[in-house]
Amino acid sequence: MAQNRFQNIHLSLMEDFLPVGMAFIERVQKGGLAKVIDGVTSSDDPIQTFRGEGSSAAQLIREKLDEFVPGLGNPALEVKVSTNTYEENDDTLVQILSRIEDRVDKINSCLENSIDIKY
Repeated sequence: MAQNRFQNIHLSLMEDFLPVGMAFIERVQKGGLAKVIDGVTSSDDPIQTFRGEGSSAAQLIREKLDEFVPGLGNPALEVKVSTNTYEENDDTLVQILSRIEDRVDKINSCLENSIDIKY
């Protein structure tokens, strides 16, 4: 459970806080604190605005972190996989492939009989 919490915090830092922080830094460098305040007051959703502005810079940082330690910048997400179960009367992959092979053989046979190849 503790590992899952750590992964969630790590993902949140990389996906949410890093882009917003990078946008803040870029705005401070370009126009100082006034530019940051302007970004906060001029938008209905300033966090989303900052996230969009800082996403490209954050992506570069994540890529550099991944070069240092794979998975540090772009953390792996847990994926749940389920398999479909088939009923007994459904075709199996082997049966399907066998049918395909038989049909290809029939096509080849027809082509060999209909085309006279001379060398």
